Amino acid sequence: MTPTLLLVLALALLVGVSLGLLGGGGSILTVPLLVHVAGLDAKEAIATSLFVVGVTSAVGVVGHARGGRVRWRTGVLFGAAGMAGAYAGGLLGGHLPDAVLLIAFAAMMIVTAAAMLRGRRTVRSEHAHRRLPVGRVLLDGAAVGLVTGLVGAGGGFLVVPALALLGGLPMPVAVGTSLLVIAMKSAAGFAGYLTTVPIDWTLTLAVTAAAVVGGLVGARLAERVPAAALSRVFAWFVLAMGALTLLQQAPADLRLPVAAALASLGAGAGLCYGLVPRCPLRRAVHGS
Repeated sequence: MTPTLLLVLALALLVGVSLGLLGGGGSILTVPLLVHVAGLDAKEAIATSLFVVGVTSAVGVVGHARGGRVRWRTGVLFGAAGMAGAYAGGLLGGHLPDAVLLIAFAAMMIVTAAAMLRGRRTVRSEHAHRRLPVGRVLLDGAAVGLVTGLVGAGGGFLVVPALALLGGLPMPVAVGTSLLVIAMKSAAGFAGYLTTVPIDWTLTLAVTAAAVVGGLVGARLAERVPAAALSRVFAWFVLAMGALTLLQQAPADLRLPVAAALASLGAGAGLCYGLVPRCPLRRAVHGS
């Protein structure tokens, strides 16, 4: 086993831990891991990520189901619509240039990080058992599925808020149900890519096994680690990875100026957030 493969498997273990702890984030980390460490091209990395995250999520559903944290009807409805969107996204993604996919993926990372920093909304008790808006669930499921299938991301951190707000699910149930939805959408997206993208099955199965183990570990740690603090650290990391991916897609002669601009913007935002009590970033993040 080569040092590179060992590193890939170690990082895949951490991807699984993230998925088990946060109910999302698997693809956000898996695609950069496969591109930058394993050396896969964008299409193969996205397709492989869909398989890895799909299997890891499917395994995670079992534990949540035993704890009564899976709403099957809502999950199947949202997941079925998501599968249609994800399959279409996978078919489309197989024909797009790598640069376009990576830019779209980086944009999704930045949107995800912003959503995490803002925090998940708490569902009001009067909405917890309202009638399920089936049409809206199907429409949103298809839209989220299209994004997931196209760029291999946008799973848990889009699905969980949608389930909580549309289905009125309590957050622990929304997280458990999201794993069912992610598994369904990932399978459909992978099927779409499989028509045009070759898969290294040895690497794919090895990374999947490591991620599954990590997911089981993450599920156990979820009760001990403060989720809010972990989510914020993860969000800043995702934001940095998204900026790095965008930077790598810039023309060579523009990379230094763009890097300087991003560094200046990040430093200014950090100073504002940390030192200015009435900083607009605080209102954007905390909603107040």
